[in-house]
Amino acid sequence: MRPADPTTPTAAPTPTAVSAAAPERSASVRAVVGLLVLFELTSGFLQGGIAPLLPAIGRELGVPDAELTWVISVQLLAAAVCVPVIGRLGDLYGHRRVLRFTLVCVAAGALLVALAPSLPVLLAGRVLMGPLAALLPLEIALARDRLPVDLARSAIARLVGALTLGTLLGGVVTGAVHEATGDVRTTLLVPAVLAVVCVPVSFLAVPESARTVGGRLDRPGAVLLSVAVVLLLSGVSAAKDGGWLSGTVLGRLLLAVLVAGVWVVVELRTTEPLVDVRALADRRVAPFFLCAVVFGAVYFGSQSPDATFLAADPGRTGYGFGLSALGISLVALPAAVMAVVTSSLTARIAGRLGYVPALALAFTLMGTGFLVTAVLHAALWQVVAAKVLAGLGTGVALGAMPTVIAEGSDRSRTGVTTALYNNAKTLGGAVAGGVIASLLAASAGRGPRGGTPTEPGYVTVWLLCAVLAFGAAALTVAVTAAARRAGRD
Repeated sequence: MRPADPTTPTAAPTPTAVSAAAPERSASVRAVVGLLVLFELTSGFLQGGIAPLLPAIGRELGVPDAELTWVISVQLLAAAVCVPVIGRLGDLYGHRRVLRFTLVCVAAGALLVALAPSLPVLLAGRVLMGPLAALLPLEIALARDRLPVDLARSAIARLVGALTLGTLLGGVVTGAVHEATGDVRTTLLVPAVLAVVCVPVSFLAVPESARTVGGRLDRPGAVLLSVAVVLLLSGVSAAKDGGWLSGTVLGRLLLAVLVAGVWVVVELRTTEPLVDVRALADRRVAPFFLCAVVFGAVYFGSQSPDATFLAADPGRTGYGFGLSALGISLVALPAAVMAVVTSSLTARIAGRLGYVPALALAFTLMGTGFLVTAVLHAALWQVVAAKVLAGLGTGVALGAMPTVIAEGSDRSRTGVTTALYNNAKTLGGAVAGGVIASLLAASAGRGPRGGTPTEPGYVTVWLLCAVLAFGAAALTVAVTAAARRAGRD
């Protein structure tokens, strides 16, 4: 825990001032947490509502199953590029001000997605929705800025719970609307309208940050980070056409590594870097950023293949269940409920186990869920049971990781540090989306059904997710063991 900043005697509060501040503090609790929950519910709705609709979007726009992964991945790519910048702008100019701008951008993107006449236009709308991932970091920064530690932890848990609840509602409601209307565009307008409503609401009782830090935005760092991320994702994307060992793929990936190296050097030499590379190397937070990458890979990366597998016609492909958007969302519903429950109980679970051991348990449950799916997926109940296991772990991971990272960071850079947590998560999802798209495309190329992925292609995806999740669990166990050894020394 970082010691409190020293104050001069004239700045020290008197007992009367402390007493008078108590009602103001209580009002701050309600103001910070109240309306922010609505924004996270909407954020979850936007995120959870797209996956069940992917097969319908593919039919509407003529997009093959293996390509639908990019509907999710392109939004994650945009998030990976813009979220650190948005988080830093919040630290510099006020988190509420930047939150409002972010909501406007997300609302515009959601409307464009709903009205898109073609895949390129839809992808452009998804790019505009990239700042969606910055909402939670900005809200966490507001909570940490306005509240004491215990109340801030409670606020963060509520915000994460609202996000997971919104994800649950998004899948079910959009599935039900699509079932009732049969029109994917009308269905997509539902979350778009919610996003638009959040814009005027943000001008009501949401308080501004009590403190802002001086400084400026590191523009060279932002540009270099953006270029490195785009090169990385373009290289992964090219793999589905030319293979991972092609000159185009290797060239782009090598160039991405070189640009990332230049970016690290620039950040180390900059007085006010966009990303404090030295702080990220701190052993208290570095392992959890890696865990965030893994979480994004398995959470976001599995959404599209799960949806297309469940929607596949078993008579034509030999696998799947031929489910509608509503059916897909109902299959995911029990897991989403478990995620909501465990995310809301994260503070209690971590109070008994500790936050790092709770993360280890979370990733173990997620890995087990994917492993069970890879082995048993012939009956619908098997898929549901495996998803419930993964959902139990997902909720705990969503609740614990931002708290661990926020408390390990410097208070003056909470916005950008928690934004980097989300950035790591979304970057992992974007890269995984590209890798999974190439795996499924390669599987389709070997299959006899003209562009349709084969069942072994899906099994490979689930096994990859299981390996990544178990690896993250092992990492957190190692961190716990190292902390115990350090405490004994």
